[in-house]
Amino acid sequence: MIEEIIAYFQKSGGDYLSLLWGHIYISLISVAVAMVIAIPLGILVYRSKITSMIAERGFGLLRIVPSLAVLIILIPIMGTGVLPSVTALTILAIPPILINTVQAFRNLPPAMLEAANGMGMSPVQSFFKVKLPLAFPLMFAGIRTAAIEVIASATLASYIGAGGLGDLIFTGLSLLRYSLLIIGGGSVALLSLLTGLLLDSIYKRLTRYQRASK
Repeated sequence: MIEEIIAYFQKSGGDYLSLLWGHIYISLISVAVAMVIAIPLGILVYRSKITSMIAERGFGLLRIVPSLAVLIILIPIMGTGVLPSVTALTILAIPPILINTVQAFRNLPPAMLEAANGMGMSPVQSFFKVKLPLAFPLMFAGIRTAAIEVIASATLASYIGAGGLGDLIFTGLSLLRYSLLIIGGGSVALLSLLTGLLLDSIYKRLTRYQRASK
C-alpha cells in the first residue's frame, strides 16, 4: 500500500497538485460568496425577530437538503462543472455564517452601545468601532464552521466534472484502488485540519487587541 502511494506521487505529482488546487479554489470561492451574501443579510435582519427568523429558517431548510441532491437539481439549470458546484456549496455555507452573524449582533452588550451613544458616536462610527469588533468573534466562528464543512463536501463536485480531490476518491472506489482512497480522503481530512488551524491563527492575529487590553 505504501509503495503504491509513493508510486502515485512519483508518477502523478503534478496531477495531484492540480486536483488539490481545484479543491481549494472551489471551496474558497464558495465560502467567499457565502460571506458576501450572509454577513450583510444578517446585519440587515438582526433587529427584527421576525425577519431574522425567516432568514435563518429559510436558509436552514436549504441546509437540510443534501449537497449531492442540490447538485443534481442544478444540473438541468446550470449544466456541469464549477458553477453548479460553487452554487451548491455556497448554499451549504450560508446558514452557519448567517446564523452566527444574527446572533452576534443581537446579543451585543447594551452597556457598550449606550457608552458609544454617550460619547456622541454617529451610527456609522458606532457600527465600525463598537458593534463590529464585538460581533466579530461569533461571526468568525460561523465562517470557520462553514469553511470546514465546504472543504469536506467539495469532494462531491467531482460527480459533475468540477474536479478536486473527489476525483481521487471516486476513482479509487470505482477501481478498488485503496491507495487512491487513502490519498484522496487523507488529503481532504488534512486540508480541513490545516484550514481550521489557519483560521485560528488569523483570528488570534485579528483579536490581539482584546488580549492586549487585559
